[in-house]
Amino acid sequence: MRRAVCPGSFDPVTNGHIDIFERASTMFDELIISVFYNPTKNSSMFTMEERVEMLKEATKHIPNARVTSFSGLLNEFCKQEQAPFIVRGLRAFSDFEYEFQRALLIKSIDHKLETVFIMTNAQFSYISSTGVRELSCFDGQVKKLVPPCVEKKLKEHYNKNDFKQGRGVKDFD
Repeated sequence: MRRAVCPGSFDPVTNGHIDIFERASTMFDELIISVFYNPTKNSSMFTMEERVEMLKEATKHIPNARVTSFSGLLNEFCKQEQAPFIVRGLRAFSDFEYEFQRALLIKSIDHKLETVFIMTNAQFSYISSTGVRELSCFDGQVKKLVPPCVEKKLKEHYNKNDFKQGRGVKDFD
């Protein structure tokens, strides 16, 4: 069985991620999409549980995809899952430089792991989780950028936190 892990923070998952998952799912018997807990990252918008929930909803149409979460070393997670492949999506050349270095590091730790890079479709090349969060924060339209379940969760998050343009902003004299 050809099994691959597609790790990421997915905070939140975007249509660009979904495109990569759909395409990777045709290459492998099982695609394990896993939310990675990164203790070096300052903060996340959504909890790991919320991100896993959104990913499960957004990928339910991909029959060979399984959504999980993990913390720790990626190579150890791949070994635990018996997945010798890592899938990484690339939007721009700058992504390639970063991901190439990470792939070489993983390879130096475990020579059996292979990283597969999938270039995004041009229609998704400008979409990032950071951009989606920023746009959503100011009531921008994210409908074409994220799956419907994520759009709903973003609206709930910002309505709950009441941190929109003009609210929560103090005038200074």
